[in-house]
Amino acid sequence: MSAPRLLLCAPASGGGKTTLTCAVLQALVDRGENPVAFKCGPDYIDPMFHSRIIGAKSRNLDLFLMGEGAVRRSLADNSRGAGLALIEGVMGYYDGMGLSDQASAWALARATATPAVLVLDARGTALTAAAIVKGMRDFRPDSGIRGAILNRVSPMLYPRLKQAIEAETGVTVYGYLPAMPDCTLESRHLGLVTADEVRGWKGKLIALAAQAERTIDLNGLLALARSAPDLPAPAEDLPEPVAGRPRIAVARDRAFCFYYADGLALLERLGAELAEFSPMTDERLPEGTSGLYLGGGYPELFARELAENEPMRAAVRGAVAGGMPTVAECGGFLYLGGLLSDGEGRPWPMAGALPGAAENTGKLGRFGYVTLTAKTAGLLGPAGTQIPAHEFHYWDSTAPGSDFRAEKPLSSRGWDCGWHTPTLYAGFPHFHFCAAPGAARSFVAAARRCQQKQEASS
Repeated sequence: MSAPRLLLCAPASGGGKTTLTCAVLQALVDRGENPVAFKCGPDYIDPMFHSRIIGAKSRNLDLFLMGEGAVRRSLADNSRGAGLALIEGVMGYYDGMGLSDQASAWALARATATPAVLVLDARGTALTAAAIVKGMRDFRPDSGIRGAILNRVSPMLYPRLKQAIEAETGVTVYGYLPAMPDCTLESRHLGLVTADEVRGWKGKLIALAAQAERTIDLNGLLALARSAPDLPAPAEDLPEPVAGRPRIAVARDRAFCFYYADGLALLERLGAELAEFSPMTDERLPEGTSGLYLGGGYPELFARELAENEPMRAAVRGAVAGGMPTVAECGGFLYLGGLLSDGEGRPWPMAGALPGAAENTGKLGRFGYVTLTAKTAGLLGPAGTQIPAHEFHYWDSTAPGSDFRAEKPLSSRGWDCGWHTPTLYAGFPHFHFCAAPGAARSFVAAARRCQQKQEASS
């Protein structure tokens, strides 16, 4: 892998990484540099901004969910022909699992030999900004921090602040963004609102990109990105593809939008044909469906619309009851249940393929990375199958399942969760198929068997 690449990081969440990433990406798109984007960690929403709003291809790079080999392969494969691969960090630069630096943005920068540029929210600081830059750079001897960009700083203060930081630390400051309150991105309980819901996004991006051209040294950032060394990307060892091109229907609309693009691509490489549908507006599954993938998202915000689409609820319920292989993660799992309460606490009927009711608990439940171990054989593999996964949800179910054991890394904490039968995985934990190609192939193979049964009975 020889792609020019940079990682934008910060001392903490809320410093403007996503806004600044979008500003730089849009400016580079406008220049014709053909950038690609990546997001460190499991977050689904930031890549939607990169891809749906800006038009830059975006993928997740998660050392826990994917492993170092798959991370390097994704970075190499998706950066081919790009003028720049821009990676947006997660949380604080060194913040990983627990109080460790494992799976942090710093660990990703090391694993991919990517120069890091610190995004520093400079509101209310003067010389202390230099202390923060110096501390971030020196906290690890191999920090990889090669530059800084200042956010929310006044044009009058910036020249002196840049001079002080560079004199005190030797770290190059590549420019700044002033406070731009009209270009902020709204938040919701799972983070930012989705890309499709940003009000006035086009105008915001035009303003952000124009400001980046004026006050950020884009040429300097491109030169720094091109200094990244070549990096070996290990060969991929995949199971044999499944024959027959079984069709897996993928729920995709405003209620269900959380998918890892590389994971979907892997299903296709293992033999599946993917067909998108909307549980909100479509009345039936796509013609020829022999597998069902219900990803995460915000079904609780659209509970009424989902409930009122009785034909689709019946179609999904019948498909699951009839043994159609189904993967339902988090929001998809909530849709399979009996009742789902909306944001005002009103319960609405869902597909009813599984028991249980779900409502808002007012707090994050079982948040973070886990390793799933199958207690029973099922769709994803035999008993003992292990899959790295992640949980992030405020709604909880009265019937979360108990066919897997979830264990927190670097901790003794664990719990039972999930439903696992020969034709079903359903539960709050979501995972990246690239870390579990055997489970992915098992899903596609089950869809093929369902397809063959359908053909035999027609």
